Parts: sequence; structure tokens; C-alpha cells
Amino acid sequence: MLNNEYLKRVYDQVEQRDGDQPEFLQAVREVFESLEPVVEKHPEYEKNGVLERIVEPERVVKFRVAWVDDEGKVQVNRGYRVQFNSAIGPYKGGLRFHPTVNEGVIKFLGFEQILKNSLTTLPMGGGKGGSDFNPKGRSDAEVMRFCQAFMTELCRHIGQFTDVPAGDINVGGREIGYLFGQYKRIRDEYSGVLTGKGLEFGGSLARTEATGYGVCYYMQEALRVLKNDSFEGKTVVISGSGNVAIYAAQKAEQLGAKVVTVSDSNGYVYDPEGIKVDVVKQIKEVERGRIKEYAERVPSAEYHEGCSGVWTVKCDIALPCATQNEIDEESAKALVAGGCQAVCEGANMPSTPEAIAVYQDAGLLYGPAKAANAGGVAVSGLEMSQNSYRLSWTFDEVDAKLKNIMETIVSESLAAAKEYGHEGDLMLGANAAGFVKVANAMVAQGVL
Repeated sequence: MLNNEYLKRVYDQVEQRDGDQPEFLQAVREVFESLEPVVEKHPEYEKNGVLERIVEPERVVKFRVAWVDDEGKVQVNRGYRVQFNSAIGPYKGGLRFHPTVNEGVIKFLGFEQILKNSLTTLPMGGGKGGSDFNPKGRSDAEVMRFCQAFMTELCRHIGQFTDVPAGDINVGGREIGYLFGQYKRIRDEYSGVLTGKGLEFGGSLARTEATGYGVCYYMQEALRVLKNDSFEGKTVVISGSGNVAIYAAQKAEQLGAKVVTVSDSNGYVYDPEGIKVDVVKQIKEVERGRIKEYAERVPSAEYHEGCSGVWTVKCDIALPCATQNEIDEESAKALVAGGCQAVCEGANMPSTPEAIAVYQDAGLLYGPAKAANAGGVAVSGLEMSQNSYRLSWTFDEVDAKLKNIMETIVSESLAAAKEYGHEGDLMLGANAAGFVKVANAMVAQGVL
């Protein structure tokens, strides 16, 4: 419920304008419900129209991407870049290539990115982009031609000090390499315009691992501070089998937990002896195969069709690392019934509002995505710094900085939650801490 008149008025405006964008409305409402004590304490935000401005992107670019497949047939996709807010730094946020991509999905991701980037303490604004192109089943040559066509338009709108994209779902090292090469060719400059690059051309050590590792660093610190506990000896359920899921599983195991599931869009595998991360890497990163192949190679594992069943597996900690709204109310109740004590989000907005209410009613420790999965963009920010300095930090240096950033996000979220009368509430604290920094910058810079 939105009880504050200012918040309700602005949300109603967003609903009227963007009623066809359910993911974006969901993201805005979730943040607004946390901000009531903040706007009541800061009347200058209403006077300066901060909420009205923060929900409206500074710029939305939508473009045609025409390319030729291996059969010589012309294919046409849609490309997007939403430059949402630059109050605290250049736009920063990933590119997603997936059939579900549309303007509403990109706007929800960009809006979340504003607060996520603010929480990292690094000077980065919020943006997001992508296309409804699906690289699955495409040859390397087709992916290259698509990426080159995509970047031919995108390059007009981005730059090292303007907008610095990165990867997201289906945009990994291969895609970033093709995108970077085309930018370099067209603009005739070698700059840190993209992050997630290969180590040979300006990438950062630990960037591949950053989001997954960061989720676990965040969870470990939250468990320590709020529960005097840790990953040690815990059973962990993870969804997804992409970059975030793989490295969250790896770090959770390093911290003493046993990870028993991973999944993809077809189903999930359950391995009571503990997921063998190297096998998942081989299937997903090298062979680009399906997760059911894990059960064919590992005798102790069993494969189940369908994704939602993964949340019925008994666990102590759940790390949703697949996609938005993957945990609904029913799945959240299944987690609680299975003894789950903590949920930490590796994907963007993987829990529906109804699922979050279940977590809170059951007293679960809940780490929201914009805080818990900020490790990826944090190391992207560190990659930008290394590119500017023309140097490279060691893996251990970057990993130490990542761990410190994630621990700082926990402490700043808890401090904000206490300041605004909701002690221990990591979700409200993350929204409040991220928002106040951006709002104060917007007030200071005038009405733009």
C-alpha cells in the first residue's frame, strides 16, 4: 500500500503512462513502498520533483537491427538502450539478448540499475539495453553479424564518459568481444566503452566471477551481522546455470556450503552429493548445452522437467539466479515449508511481490537483488577505473575490493533501515540508501 500522497500521485502517473509495462510498474512500486519514511523526512524531494523525474528515463533509444543469417536470409530484430539517470555518473548497465526483451523489461532493469549502481559507492548512473535477438542455436558467425549490426547503431549513443554497457543474459565474453570490435572499427578509438571485455583487450580479472561471488559475499555478511551465522554446513538451492549461478555455486562451496541444484529454462537437476561446478561449466560455458546433460554425466544427479520445482527442494539458503519473477507466492511457500532460512537474489527481481511478502511474514533473511547482485556492476566500475589508468589489478586485488563493496552495501543498507525506522530490513534499507544519494545529486544539479 502507498499511504504517502506524493508517492501515490507519482505512481498513479506512472501507471497511467506505462500501464502496458508490468515489470517496470512492479519495480517502481516495490521501491516506492520502501520510500515513505524517506520522502516524509525530505520534503525537498517533492519540491524539486525528484520522484517524477527519477521514474522517467532521460533518454530511450529504440532501433532496427537488420542482419543476414547463415542461409543468406535477412533477419530483423529490435534494439534498445534506455539511459535512465546520470545524476551520479555516466549511464552504466548491461545488454540483454533474449526473446522476452521489450521496452518495459529494459526500463525495469534500468530503473533498478539506478539504485544498484548508487549502492556500490562508485560514480555510475543507471542504464540498460538489449534486443529480442536469441543467440541460442546461432553460429558464431551469425552472432558476430548480429552484434556488429547492433553496435553500428548503438555506437552513436554510448561512450567512455557517456554510457558504458556491459553484459547480461546471453551477452557474455563472445558477444562483448564482437561489440567492442565493431565500436572500435566505427569510432576509430580504443576506449573503455564496454565492460566485461576479454583480458587481452582491457578486461578485468574477477569480472566473470563478480556477480555470483558478490551474491555470496553479501549473504555471508548479512548472515554474520543479523544471524551470527555463515554458509558453513548449509544446504543451498540455486536456480539458473549461467554466469551468475555458476560462480555463486562455486563461492558458496568455497564458503563451506553444499549446493544441490542448478536449472535452465527446461528443468532442473538435483544432486544430493553436491553440484559439480566443473561439469556445469563444461556443459554451459564450453558446449552451450542443456542442463539435463548434467544428470547424464553424474550418476548421483536426477533431472526434473520444469523450473519451478527447484524451490520444493529442502534447503537452508536459496539463491535465485535465473530471471525475473521466477519465484511466485506458491514457490516461496514451498521454500518456507522446506526449511529455508534465507533468500538472496542473484537475478534481477526474481521474486514477485507476493513471494517477498511470504519471506517477510516467515521471518526469512531476504537480500534484494539491487543490493545482493551489485557485484557484477561493481567490478565493471573497477574495470572502468583500470581502463582509465591503463593498468590491471590482480585477481586477488579485485576480489578484495568486491568483497569490501558487498560488505559495505550490507552495512549501508542496515544503517539506512535503522535511520528510517525499519531496523534490520535489508530491502527498505537498500532502496532508501540507493535513492537518497541519487535524489540529493538531482536536487543539487537543478531541474534537468
